[in-house]
Amino acid sequence: MKLWAGRTGGDVDERLSAINNSIGFDSRMFRQDITGSIAHAIMLGKVGVITPEESAQIAEGLKGILADIESGALTIDMTCEDIHTFVEATLTARIGTAGKKLHTARSRNDQVALDIRMYLADEIDRLSGLAKDLISALCDVAEQHLETVMPGYTHLQRAQPVTLGHYLMAYAQMLLRDVDRLADCKARTLVLPLGSGALAGTTYPLDRAYTAELLGFNGISLNSLDGVSDRDFALELLSDLSIMMMHLSRFSEEICLWCSWEFKFVTLADRFSTGSSIMPQKKNPDITELVRGKTGRVYGDLMTLLTAMKGLPLAYNKDMQEDKEALFDAIDTADLSLSVLAPMLRTATFHPANMKKAAAAGFINATDCADYMVRKGVPFRDAYGIVGRLVKHCIERGLTLEELTLPEYREFSLVFDEDVYQAIDLLTCVSQRKLPGGPAPEAVRETIRATREKLQ
Repeated sequence: MKLWAGRTGGDVDERLSAINNSIGFDSRMFRQDITGSIAHAIMLGKVGVITPEESAQIAEGLKGILADIESGALTIDMTCEDIHTFVEATLTARIGTAGKKLHTARSRNDQVALDIRMYLADEIDRLSGLAKDLISALCDVAEQHLETVMPGYTHLQRAQPVTLGHYLMAYAQMLLRDVDRLADCKARTLVLPLGSGALAGTTYPLDRAYTAELLGFNGISLNSLDGVSDRDFALELLSDLSIMMMHLSRFSEEICLWCSWEFKFVTLADRFSTGSSIMPQKKNPDITELVRGKTGRVYGDLMTLLTAMKGLPLAYNKDMQEDKEALFDAIDTADLSLSVLAPMLRTATFHPANMKKAAAAGFINATDCADYMVRKGVPFRDAYGIVGRLVKHCIERGLTLEELTLPEYREFSLVFDEDVYQAIDLLTCVSQRKLPGGPAPEAVRETIRATREKLQ
């Protein structure tokens, strides 16, 4: 059955059906389509467009269809044009003439706009929950490593000492922003388009605010043309997911590097690792490589919808059917990526000794050595130059700053004394950076507390 049959006659070319039909992907919105239709039927009965008896009959019929699909008693007919057609045809087959009245004062244009908004709102909640679980995992592991000293990097060069706890909490902050963005997106998603009709509203006396209330929406769209043609909320979600996947990709890159023998900061559990078909010694971090790679898919999904929308005149155009596959792919990709990283992190084994060894070999306490001289009254720029020469001296002799003798220090400046060794101790270097947001254990502990509070 074609909902638009009448204007055209005869059978359609099978190639038209192949390109036109969307049930292959929009069938996943059956819950939202049925729930939205129940609210629409209840509203129609309230305002007298259909009788209360018809309204109740339609609502009960739709509830039965939903229950049967969820239980497996009813299989969605994939030869239907779309999920809307299937639901309406099934309803009419079950309850008769009353089922034909469901679509009164509604177009598929505003119906699909409602379905996708409802679907995305549900998915935003689920993705936010997965992101929060990963944040919790980051907090848990960070709390175990408040004093695990490691190198911090700029330009991928060892720069200054931090802790593993501080490092992990940087990603927790990124994900917190992602959760905030998703919440903002949901607020703009829950705007009811139903009542916009095909593009010009309807002459029926609908109570759009009541339908919005039934569905838990924040309000109604204020322009019928915009109501059916707006996909900003979908683009916003794709943008938010692209940013989040970028964060997951950066984290994945760290894990890939840290798993290498050149770093060996972490070993992934066997259940989250793969091997080689030819090299028996290999243990590969394929999970993080794939998350890193899948990020490009989500970027592509965003570009797909941006490109589809860029030249469309008002109001609805069939190009907009292309929104769903891009959205569903991005959601599925983000779901899988978030789902796998949290348990991978919780079961990983970190190697503090290797981290500390790398930190000690990189002169990452050089800034602290300069700060020591400043506290002794040496201008920073002079101190900077002296410590630079000290580092060069160490490199030429294969030493670290900790291994220099006090007489060697005093060859460069007489302000050096025994207390220099305490000042350049790596844990001291970290512990003194206790400003809010710093790597000192007490500062990281407070960041973890504040982060967990936000998760509530």
